[in-house]
Amino acid sequence: MRPLATRHVYTRATRGPLASVGMEHVGIRELRNNVAAVVRRAAGGERIVVTVDGVATAQLGPLTPDGGVTLDDLVAAGLALPPGRGDHPPAAELEDVPVDARPDRILDELRGS
Repeated sequence: MRPLATRHVYTRATRGPLASVGMEHVGIRELRNNVAAVVRRAAGGERIVVTVDGVATAQLGPLTPDGGVTLDDLVAAGLALPPGRGDHPPAAELEDVPVDARPDRILDELRGS
């Protein structure tokens, strides 16, 4: 079996918050010209943002991420609710401390000096 030819897809790295997660932008024309290579990259675990006229419109990525399905994936699919509790314990009552209290005197009192 003959090895697949290596094709280069020219992309530009994202700016802003997406740059921290390593996503790259691919223009729609680049995608159309190199669809097989881009899909192979996505299947290999890379997430790629597709742009139309410079505006991010879609994202390509693996069907199952390397780390498995995350809670964010389930929430986005409507299969889970975001974490949150409705049964929070009541807030602790604050103790009135004099405004002119000095820390050294409070520590002395606590230590029994």
